[in-house]
Amino acid sequence: MVFLEFEKPLEVLYEKLEKIKQVGADGEIDVTDMVVNLEKRIAKRQKEIFTNLTPWQRVQLSRHPDRPYTLFYINHICKKFTELHGDRKFKDDKAMVGGIGSIDGQTVVIIGQQKGTDTKMRQFRNFGMANPEGYRKALRLMKLAERFGFPVITLIDTPGAFPGIEAEERGQAEAIARNLFEMAQLKVPILSYVIGEGASGGAIGIGLGDRVFMLENTWYSVISPENCSTILWRNWDHKIDAADALKLTANDMFKTGIVDGIVKEPMGGAHTKPEEMCKMLKRHIKKQLNELMEIPTEQLIEQRIDKYANIGVYEQLETKEL
Repeated sequence: MVFLEFEKPLEVLYEKLEKIKQVGADGEIDVTDMVVNLEKRIAKRQKEIFTNLTPWQRVQLSRHPDRPYTLFYINHICKKFTELHGDRKFKDDKAMVGGIGSIDGQTVVIIGQQKGTDTKMRQFRNFGMANPEGYRKALRLMKLAERFGFPVITLIDTPGAFPGIEAEERGQAEAIARNLFEMAQLKVPILSYVIGEGASGGAIGIGLGDRVFMLENTWYSVISPENCSTILWRNWDHKIDAADALKLTANDMFKTGIVDGIVKEPMGGAHTKPEEMCKMLKRHIKKQLNELMEIPTEQLIEQRIDKYANIGVYEQLETKEL
């Protein structure tokens, strides 16, 4: 188990717990009472830590190496899943995965960024940073869903769209903008979930939905705290201050109306009980799909457009004739 810096007090307790269990096993000694008492101490300390997390700590949790990624959720939520590849224009982007799945009899199209579970796979998946062909593949799958009347589910987890020169040469900005334009008018329900990091256009490129939710320990922002710190202070030293200022947590996003709700995680984060997290997310998806599937198509699109038109504050000034 990997412990983050602010979880160090828990690491000490877990080490004690393992030693006690080992002593009991080696010496055939009954250590049940000691184990129970220590587990209670761990639960109490864990609650104290995770009840008062700072924005930066939530950012750290969203990047935890053991946190469930898109394919983990898909394989546990869907009874059957067939991954589809390629954008039919350039190539298959491994950072963006998607396909057709079945959730308790309901056929859906699921799309999301995949970071990779180890160093080799992270390089293979480009750390979840999609190129233009990734967003074009996502749009191809959304259009496929529209053709057959399947609802679309997107799982967002990316540090941003890939910023390389080759991505810009192939039209990164246009690909993301095209997705936004098409998703706004898609004739099937769209459910979006931020399951980890939700950074910039890389996230919004598959994140325009009828309902958008964030898992409890995730973040959603136009820029990462590190990059914000680099721009404002010319280094990463102020990333904690940037995380506070950006108002990027699930609670902040819900208060400002950017997202429609928060999906609770198991105490300690999704990585502590990944299978339980999958069950919680599956229940949430099914409930939302049941509600959205009842809404007529024209009304669904109108509500979707109104939802985004009402985000933010603006003032229209009357022009004066010269």
